[in-house]
Amino acid sequence: MKEIKKEDITQEVFDLYDDYAHNRVSRRLFLDKLSTYAVGGLTVSSLLSFISPDYVKKIQITQDDPRLKSEFIDYESPKGGGSIKGLLSRPADATGKLPGIVVVHENRGLNPHIEDVGRRAALAGFISLAPDALTPLGGYPGNDDDGRELQRKRDRNEMLEDFIAAFEYLKAHPDCTGKVGVVGFCFGGWISNMMAVKVPDLGAAVPFYGGQPKEDIDKINAPLLLHFGELDKRVNEGWPAYEAALKEYGKEYKAYMYEGANHGFHNDTTPRYDREDAELAWKRTIDFFQEKLG
Repeated sequence: MKEIKKEDITQEVFDLYDDYAHNRVSRRLFLDKLSTYAVGGLTVSSLLSFISPDYVKKIQITQDDPRLKSEFIDYESPKGGGSIKGLLSRPADATGKLPGIVVVHENRGLNPHIEDVGRRAALAGFISLAPDALTPLGGYPGNDDDGRELQRKRDRNEMLEDFIAAFEYLKAHPDCTGKVGVVGFCFGGWISNMMAVKVPDLGAAVPFYGGQPKEDIDKINAPLLLHFGELDKRVNEGWPAYEAALKEYGKEYKAYMYEGANHGFHNDTTPRYDREDAELAWKRTIDFFQEKLG
């Protein structure tokens, strides 16, 4: 079998995967279309394996990392899904209170990658909470295909309430200073934008390639840091109108468009990952939280 490299994959394959990952094409149609790119020694199975997440080899910070105190907790979400499970992480050697970060998953529940991102946030000097919005349906089922199907069964505004409740939980946590921000990816980017609209005392919001709010933008108080991949046409088409509204209402924001980057460029478990852009975006994110949350 030919060893596949990122440069072997055309942009059309990445776009096709994006359609599949966001439920715009069925798995059957995805595989049928993928077969048209299985040429020159490539097979459908090798292409599928290459573009699918690799959670085993790509974890940067393990759950048992001695530098962290990381544990699963449950918190109440009265307006959302009831009791929600989340990964709570903080530095093991922390001696005082820390600012908080809610880490919001993509459209497939709290998978190993987002758990890893939650731990990364904690290692940077924060207390982080990465909730699983699939908790009312049994939680992340162990694979992204089933995770996407489960998440489609939940109302996204109820899930928004689950993450707002996570903000309230962190804000009141005895190890937290009460200053709390949010970072989210894809679906989580939309949640981050919406929490900026819905939560008056949100400390900061960092949406990665997230959908934009269409109304009540004047209610945003939190400073925003927004990350976009240049090739992510689907999400980017809503940015000009959002930016115009942010300017109209005098909101504080910074936005970065990463040249040549795809949707999901921060996710290091798939070939859409762009290491240079991802590391720069994460550094900017941590610097932003340190500045805004203290």
